[in-house]
Amino acid sequence: MSGIWRDGNQLRLLINGEAYYPRVFECIRQARVEVLLETFIIREDKVGLELQEVLIEAARRGVRVVIAVDGYGTADLQHEYVAALTREGVKIHVFDPSPRRLGMRTNLFRRLHRKIVVIDGERAFVGGINYSADHLGDFGEMAKQDYAVEVMGPVVADLHTCTLRLLRPALAEPSPVQPSRTPVGDMRVMLLERDNERHTTDIEDEHLAAFESARRRLVVANAYFFPGYRVLRALRNAARRGVAVTLILQGQPDMRWVQAFSRLLYNYLLRDGVVIYEYCQRPLHGKVALVDDAWSTVGSSNLDPLSLALNLEANLVIRDCAFNQHLYDHLMGLSAEHCQRIELERVVRGYWWRAPLVFLCFHFLRRFPAIAGWLPAHRKRLKPLEPVDKPNCYEEEKTG
Repeated sequence: MSGIWRDGNQLRLLINGEAYYPRVFECIRQARVEVLLETFIIREDKVGLELQEVLIEAARRGVRVVIAVDGYGTADLQHEYVAALTREGVKIHVFDPSPRRLGMRTNLFRRLHRKIVVIDGERAFVGGINYSADHLGDFGEMAKQDYAVEVMGPVVADLHTCTLRLLRPALAEPSPVQPSRTPVGDMRVMLLERDNERHTTDIEDEHLAAFESARRRLVVANAYFFPGYRVLRALRNAARRGVAVTLILQGQPDMRWVQAFSRLLYNYLLRDGVVIYEYCQRPLHGKVALVDDAWSTVGSSNLDPLSLALNLEANLVIRDCAFNQHLYDHLMGLSAEHCQRIELERVVRGYWWRAPLVFLCFHFLRRFPAIAGWLPAHRKRLKPLEPVDKPNCYEEEKTG
């Protein structure tokens, strides 16, 4: 692991879009010098339009605004949306843009999946929430349950450096911001990245170390749960030594195959005492975990092969008892009010035919990153979108 623990931070948990969007938009409206934003998805709905509005206001005040979006997740922005931003000086860069083939997006793997905002080098937001209305409760039964954190303090300098490292090849001038490492609180925080170069296993390794050290309680709430053997063994072994291990997984999935894969693992975990809940109120999109009384993590990384072996991800790891307890109380409330507990008797029925499928899936997914490497290579590059006048120019930029 290559993350560095930073003391002296202040951090707040933000639950769902109702808490996240008003706060991040308010802070962008107060920006003085620079806004750096990375995200997987921006959609042209009421959330995306308000994001556009606050970024334009910031650019008109002279704030440097730089955005990086993923070429797969944000493939459908229209010309008018992009042009309104770029004409005001907002710099937009697309990570790994690729042409469509027969109308299909082809850049499936090695995605820019992390969600980071850094404002004036003083305040940052990290989590799993994209810029789309399906993170709001009024979206309906498919509104996502998700988490992010707002952070101030020395770790913001690490987030600033992390974001600039991605953007630097596309920027002509250096950042006007020099983040301070002056303590502003008493929380210990570490930034962990996952990329395909120097930080390939940092996030997975930190989860493993925390799970293996658990002595009292361990809670994971994860949207797309299909980890490798090491993580599964760590969870099972923790339950065997008396740790209260609780998993909160999707019960109302946004993608049916995700739930099907996760359920293949239930028998292996339940028979050793792991408690599994399926969250049924709405699709679970969160990526959070906690261990014992102090360790917690919030970020963009799922515990699945895409996040752990292919995507660009970012998680904050927090050592703070009050934050840990707040997250624990919230997750236990979810499990009590909106979850269905999965019993071993239910999953052992038909296990005789699922066992070979579990075995094959594990071995396939363990080798999935290597298999993906045989596919046409994705280019790790950022392509800037320039101000345009013709209505079809953005589409040409995307597919050219």
